[in-house]
Formats: sequence, C-alpha cells, structure tokens
Amino acid sequence: MNIREQMEKRELELLNPYASHSIYSKGRERKEQECDIRTVYQRDRDRIVHCKAFRRMKDKTQVFLSPQGAHYRNRLTHTLEVSQTARTIAKALSLNEDLVEAIALGHDLGHTPFGHAGERALNRVCPLGFAHYKQSVRVVERLEKNGEGLNLTWEVRDGILNHRTSGNPHTLEGQVVRYCDKISYIHHDMDDAQRAGIITEDDIPITLRMLLGATTRERLNTFVHNIVENSQGKDKIMMSPEIEEGLRDIRALMFQDVYLNPVAKSEEKKAEHVVEELYTYYSKYPEKMSEEYQKLLYQEEPKERVICDYISGMTDQYSLEKFRELLFPKAGAFRERDSRKEEVVCIIQMI
Repeated sequence: MNIREQMEKRELELLNPYASHSIYSKGRERKEQECDIRTVYQRDRDRIVHCKAFRRMKDKTQVFLSPQGAHYRNRLTHTLEVSQTARTIAKALSLNEDLVEAIALGHDLGHTPFGHAGERALNRVCPLGFAHYKQSVRVVERLEKNGEGLNLTWEVRDGILNHRTSGNPHTLEGQVVRYCDKISYIHHDMDDAQRAGIITEDDIPITLRMLLGATTRERLNTFVHNIVENSQGKDKIMMSPEIEEGLRDIRALMFQDVYLNPVAKSEEKKAEHVVEELYTYYSKYPEKMSEEYQKLLYQEEPKERVICDYISGMTDQYSLEKFRELLFPKAGAFRERDSRKEEVVCIIQMI
C-alpha cells in the first residue's frame, strides 16, 4: 500500500460519511496514472496553484480600481481568504479539505481585468455572452497548458462552476466554498471600504450589528460558527434562517453603499470602455492576439469566445498597456488635434 492509498484509507475512516472521498471521485475527462503520494484532489490543488491564470490574479481588481495603498485586496488575496475560511469550516465538519481548497483556489481563475466591470463589458459586447464562473471552468478545461487544460476531477470543476450565489454544487465541499465566497467578499470588501472611507460601522444598522457582530472580525466569526453548528451531521451545508437573512441584509447594504456607490465605482465606466474597445479591436484584427489564442482559432473555436479568452486573461495593467499600444496614436503620427486621442488620454490618466 503506497502513501496515497494510506491517505485514501484514512479518509474513509475519519471523514464525515457525507464528505467526498478521494477514492470515490468521478474522475477526470482523460484517464491518468495515479500519483503514489497525492490523492486526486491534492493533485488538482497543486495544478491550480502552478497554473498561469492563478498567478495573474495578483494583478486583477477585487473591488477598487488601482487603489492607493498596499493593504487593499486583489483577486488573489480574495481567493486565499476564501480558501482559508472554507478550510476552517471543512476541518470542523470533517469534510475533504483538499477538495475544498482546490475549488476555492480555482473559483475565480476566469475573472476579467477590472473585476466585475470587465465582466459586464465582455458580456455586453460578446454575442455569446460572458460569465466569470463559466470562464473559470473553461480556463481549467481548455486554456491552460497550451490548450490541453488541467484535466481536473469532476468534483473540482463542479464546485468552480457552481460557486456563484445561484449555483447548486453537488458536493458538500462545493457548498462550503459557495458560502465562503460570499462571506469572504462581504467581510474583506467592507474592510477595504472602511479603509477607503466609503463606509463606517455606524452605517450598518444596529440590529445587524447586534445579530452578526460589531466588527468585521466578529461577523466573520459569527458566519463560520453558524455554518458549522447548523451543518453538523447533515447532508447539506446551511446557516440558521436568522443568520442567513442577516447575511443577505448586509450583502444588500454592501451593494447599496459600496458596489453601486458612484464615488467608490466612479472609474468603472472608463474601465468598461477599455475592455469594450479591446474587444472591438480584436474582432477586426484577431491576428493581433498572441499565438496561443490564434491557435484556438485554427482549431475552429468561435472567434468571439477566443477574444473573450484573451481579454479575460489580461491583468489590469496589461489591458491598459494593450489599449495604449493599439488605440493610442503614436507621438508624431499626426499634427492636427484628434478628439479620440484626447478621450484615450483621459481614460488612461484616470484609471
């Protein structure tokens, strides 16, 4: 019996009967030889951590565009916080931590530059539509490893696809990540909004503070404990009705005061314009995309989807650099005043 088989045996002995046991995974789309020291979910986690899309998240917006300060979250730190919170709950419920971690680390791989502003822009201009949760699955199934994909297990891909609020993960581990994504972004986005002076604790109704906690730390603690207490011994991850309603209320408050706040989000229209202009440009000149994406076109992938693949994979800064390179007139290329040049200059300076 090798090390992997010993770990699989321990899972059967120690994990919750409703947990996802590695040995019973539905497997991968392409058969592979098993690793002798890692379970299938450990391998999935490692593949995600080592992929290019994971590294790019450190330079992608979480909520605030180009914040002035070193302590604001980005897409990668959000992902790590989701993973940490989800693992805490998984360990308390004797679920499969490796599966939880793999889903959490991969759930936002398909996010665009400029966060949800970029996602809205691509969804608006692409006839095929665009959603980051679907793109995250496409990243791991098709785009990574030069078009081969990461060949992850069914359980990880299901958890990534269904992490959104309206999703319905088929495993308890996926359900944990779905909750923790909401909990984490409400927790750390409020922390960042307070740091930016957009919101204060006094803006939170006293009834919510009494129910959930008076600080972001206390509220996170409330959510985690409530999930653990209400999910023990059950085949579903859940909160108590009262705390779940409190979570919905504080999420609605965040949409009202932060996510849709005209001051906090004043630059998003400009970011959306950058993404839309890039999409329009590459629609006319697909040969300007990098070689790995042109290869997808040769394989008869829809042009609209490949352009979304290319743009969504860009970091904030790289998308601005391409915008400047492709759409910003070169110095000395003309002498007369150009209104389009002035518009582009304004956008780049303001973002």
